[in-house]
Amino acid sequence: MVRAAVLPAVGAPLELTDIELPEPGPGRVRIRLAAAGVCHSDLSLSDGTMRVPVPAVLGHEGAGTVLSVGEGVGHVAPGDGVVLNWAPSCGECHHCGLGEVWLCASALAGAGAIHARAADGRELHPGLNVATFAEETVVAANCVLPAPDGIPLTDAALLGCAVLTGYGAVHHSAKVRAGESVVVFGVGGVGLAVLQSARIAGASTIVAVDVSPEKEELARAAGATDYLVSSATTAKDVRKLTGGRGADVAVECVGRAVTIRTAWESTRRGGRTTVVGIGGKDQQVTFNALELFHWGRTLSGCVYGNCDPVRDLPAIAEHVRAGRLDLGSLVTERIGLGGIPAAFENMLAGRGGRALIVF
Repeated sequence: MVRAAVLPAVGAPLELTDIELPEPGPGRVRIRLAAAGVCHSDLSLSDGTMRVPVPAVLGHEGAGTVLSVGEGVGHVAPGDGVVLNWAPSCGECHHCGLGEVWLCASALAGAGAIHARAADGRELHPGLNVATFAEETVVAANCVLPAPDGIPLTDAALLGCAVLTGYGAVHHSAKVRAGESVVVFGVGGVGLAVLQSARIAGASTIVAVDVSPEKEELARAAGATDYLVSSATTAKDVRKLTGGRGADVAVECVGRAVTIRTAWESTRRGGRTTVVGIGGKDQQVTFNALELFHWGRTLSGCVYGNCDPVRDLPAIAEHVRAGRLDLGSLVTERIGLGGIPAAFENMLAGRGGRALIVF
């Protein structure tokens, strides 16, 4: 038996309980978690904004040590440090054939499988494939990536979602070029990774926007040159900071209609807006045909940073080892499994960066 945080039903409080994991069968790996990040996507799963089969062990950002492997697993062995990839690509679908592995049609196929059993016999699913809100997990081999050398596993946990998403949003989706101006909406774990990645890309002006004035110090430490508390004049304020034109690039990390619209309005004519935040179906964003023509702006979605983790993890690790990307600064709270509900409350209230479960 291992301890885990289980979502018994959509909208219900998490239950801290014992679960029984199976031994890894063919193509499976058992891992002892070192750390797991608490991501806004976990909150979206718990409140029904995103749907997965329940009851489920949530958690999708983590790193740990391999305990055992099933038949046919050769790229990792017991004792190896690993980073978990919650959206593995099948390599066979149409999107994978185009090289768009972040859109793989089978990426979340494992979420419907039976992952474990609770002490009372209930069958449990793995929320987003990897179920990192637990002391141990058993996952498919393609969900496991060797941990980069020289990076502690407690830091490496952040690579599995926040950093890949933030880095990819800047380098792959928005394609920020040196000298460009960037505005980032939302200074949570992903937003902080976006700010650091914009600095790495050589952005000149980097504006951070958040509802909380208390996050200014975090934002500036991550690379923001300017900080704005969100208001009705945010788009106008961004233009004042960018030569009256607006930013070249906006990255929205909130997932709300009002911030998506404001991000779009904050960019210059011909500017680019990348939406990273995951919003609900009720969040409707509207535009009129004339403004779309006149402004010539681009609005695009961004899934997992448009990243290929196999390709991008080594590049990101090099930035970490060189001191250009500080993983530890993304974490504003270290907690146990019992601290997840409070971490969710902090997200809803707009407080802090990444909460990290340390086992």
